[in-house]
Amino acid sequence: MADYRFTGVVPSGKTIQGNVTAANAAEARSKIAEMARGKPFRVQKLEKRVTFLYKVQKGNEKPITGEQKAFSKAEVVSGLQAMGFRVIYVRKKLREAKGKPPTTDLITFVRLSAELLREKLPFNEVLNLLANDIDNRVLKETLRDINTDLRQGKETEKVFAKYEHVFGRFTAKMLGLASKSGAMAEMYDSTAKFLERNMEFKKSMKSAMLMPMITLVLLILAVIFYVAYIFPETARMFLKYGIELPPMTATTLQISDWLVANIVWIILFFVAVGAGVVTLFTNPKGRLWVDKTMLQIPVMGPLIHKTLIEVFSRVFYSLYSGSGENIDVIRTAAEATGNRYFESQIKTITIPMMLQHGKGLHESLEASGVFTRTALSRYHAGAETGMVKETALQLANFYERETTYRLKSVVDFMQLWVALIIMVVMTAITIVSSEVSIIKPKMPGGMGNVGPMILFLPTSINARALIGKLRRWISRRPEPAS
Repeated sequence: MADYRFTGVVPSGKTIQGNVTAANAAEARSKIAEMARGKPFRVQKLEKRVTFLYKVQKGNEKPITGEQKAFSKAEVVSGLQAMGFRVIYVRKKLREAKGKPPTTDLITFVRLSAELLREKLPFNEVLNLLANDIDNRVLKETLRDINTDLRQGKETEKVFAKYEHVFGRFTAKMLGLASKSGAMAEMYDSTAKFLERNMEFKKSMKSAMLMPMITLVLLILAVIFYVAYIFPETARMFLKYGIELPPMTATTLQISDWLVANIVWIILFFVAVGAGVVTLFTNPKGRLWVDKTMLQIPVMGPLIHKTLIEVFSRVFYSLYSGSGENIDVIRTAAEATGNRYFESQIKTITIPMMLQHGKGLHESLEASGVFTRTALSRYHAGAETGMVKETALQLANFYERETTYRLKSVVDFMQLWVALIIMVVMTAITIVSSEVSIIKPKMPGGMGNVGPMILFLPTSINARALIGKLRRWISRRPEPAS
């Protein structure tokens, strides 16, 4: 998200100016058009707030270099001159830092912020300290921009919302609300805990599902390469001499010929499957179906489901205040799960039931169909005792311990099965390869089959002639001295 400044003229001829935040110029113009509906005006200029590099000097002192964000070069020059500097140069920075910082850097920032806030350090000093200490360029510049915006008196929630592409939607929401909560350190602690759990879960999921899938795909590609290219070269050597192939060798050679003959169609099939998967994940309806299906996967489905409830409960605990504003809390907690189906059920069933029909929290959560019986019973007990917030934390901690323990078992189970599959495939390749050793080539002269051999003599060699030469060589050897 970037800041845009527009300059326009109203019908009376008066010039007006304003700022909007948007992802690009097109979105900025769209927002300005929405604003113009109530008070018509014509936009004359649209300027993006960008970074300028400058070099200045005061008197005979050493020149100073730095960076400053502004809407125009003239704005930077006038500001520096007003501070008594002689401007050597001001130029636009060609390459802006983009992308999203690693999760570990975000966790470090949030966790250290919580510690410094607990020591009663002012928030602007916290941002200054961490901006100077963090190595990631994107996060460093973002913290500086946030500090600048806050010094200008902008609202914290709106400032962090502008950088949700850096922090993530939930993290930006939590950090933006922290200043209003009256307990910033605790809010930052809860956010750090959420980020740590989210990173740990993703890491475990990669170990349980992604890495085994990559291993199996590479194994399949290796087998295809062996069957389609390496093995046929050996098998056809025997066919060249008219030797009958054993059953497994012959079958493998037929599979190889089929793969080579249909290689184009096989490649097109895999490309189509890949394109279908990408489309499924990028299409909103497809992503909704994928997220719903994930909860029904054997073994992993229940773990994913309970982790979503844990995330929902942890965020609900962090934001819940016991007042009527908790509809936004429920919406934010649902968005924090990252599962489109879970989020959709909460937004389309739970929240409308609470707003339009006046139903209680327990009834509305039950109607969504995405909560386990354990979770519903705990929320029901919390609603009856007036301890919903404490109950949400207990539920989050319970599911955290359960899913952490079971996920380790699932990872070990998946790794065992991958190892077994690799062993079976390698055993099959070894058996097919070693079957060549039992080939019995037919020798000329009616001698029948020679015994099993891997390296066999060509059919042009006469065995009797070889034996005769051997006998003559032995007869010419001198007698040993007595």
